[in-house]
Amino acid sequence: TAVTYPEQQCIHELFEAQVQKAPDAVAVVYQDQRVSYGELNAHANQLAHHLIGLGVKPDQPVAICVARSVAMVVGLLAILKAGGAYLPLDPAYPPARLHQVLEDAAPRLLLADAAGRSALGDDALADVSVVDLETAMPAWADLPASDPDPRALGLTSRHLAYVIYTSGSTGTPKGVMVEHRGLVNLSLAQIGLFGVCCNSRVVQFASFSFDASAWELVMAFGSGAALHLPTDELRQASNKLSDYLRSEAITHATLPPALLQGSQKLEGLGSQVLILAGELPKAELIRSLAPASIVNAYGPTEATVCAATWSCPDEFDGAIVPIGRPIANT
Repeated sequence: TAVTYPEQQCIHELFEAQVQKAPDAVAVVYQDQRVSYGELNAHANQLAHHLIGLGVKPDQPVAICVARSVAMVVGLLAILKAGGAYLPLDPAYPPARLHQVLEDAAPRLLLADAAGRSALGDDALADVSVVDLETAMPAWADLPASDPDPRALGLTSRHLAYVIYTSGSTGTPKGVMVEHRGLVNLSLAQIGLFGVCCNSRVVQFASFSFDASAWELVMAFGSGAALHLPTDELRQASNKLSDYLRSEAITHATLPPALLQGSQKLEGLGSQVLILAGELPKAELIRSLAPASIVNAYGPTEATVCAATWSCPDEFDGAIVPIGRPIANT
C-alpha cells in the first residue's frame, strides 16, 4: 500500500496551505456563524503564540474542555500550531471519566469555556493552569496573526498531534498518542478516496473526545472544504439530523450505524458520501440506504483512526459488510 506523501509535514501545515490558497473560503459553519479560512487561521495563530509564551512544547499534552463551537476548532488548531498535543475533554462526558483522563495525562495547561469549567469542577481545575477561551478581551488579541514556524519550535511530524483515550471496554481507558505524520497520511488518503474538494461540505458529528472527530477535521481542512458543526440537540435526534444534512447540503457525513438503524428519514441522504464507522453496519442497513455513496470505514484508534475502507457496489447483496482494503501506507 506504499504511496508517497509529505511525511515531513505537520497536520496544521495542510490547513495553512489551504489558507494561502483561498483565505476567503468558508472554513467553519456553526449556527449563524460562518468563519473563513483566513479568519480561523488568524484567531488560531494569536492563541498559539499565547500558548507558546506559556511554555507549550512538542509532545506536551494540552487539555481542552469546551462546548461544540467555533472556539473548539480555534483551540484545537492553536494547540497544534503551538507544537502541543491536544487532549480533548468533552464537557458532556461524565465527570468521573474527565477526571480520570486529567489524572492520567497530567496536562499542565487547560483551555476551557464555561461549559468546560462546570463539567470539570473546581477541584480538578486547581491542579492545572486554565486559559479561558470565553474572555471578552483575551490576552492574545494583540499577538501576531502569523503562522508560528514549526522548525523554530523544534516541531516535526514525528511529534504528537493528539492524545485520545479509548473507551476502556477492556480495562482502564488508555491514552492513545498519535503523531502528525499519521494524521497527514490519513487526511490525504481519505480526501482521495472520498473525492473531498474545496466545494465539499463535511459535517463534524463525532464528539471531539472520539478520534472520528480528527478524521472529520482533517478531511475538511486538508482539502479546503467547509466544516459544519451541528448543535448537540441536532446530533442527538436522527430525524432532526437528516433535515440538517439536507438543509446544509452536506456532501460528506461520517455516522455510526446505530444512529441510522430504524430511522425513517434517510431517503434524503442520497446526494452525499455516507461513511459508516464505529461499529459493524448490518447488510440490511446498507441496502436500505441506497442510492447514497456508502463507505464502511474500519480501524483501531491506535492506527490513526481508520485502517481500511470498503465502498459499496451498486448491486450489493452480501450477508456481511466487508471492511475492505487498507488505506495508503497501512
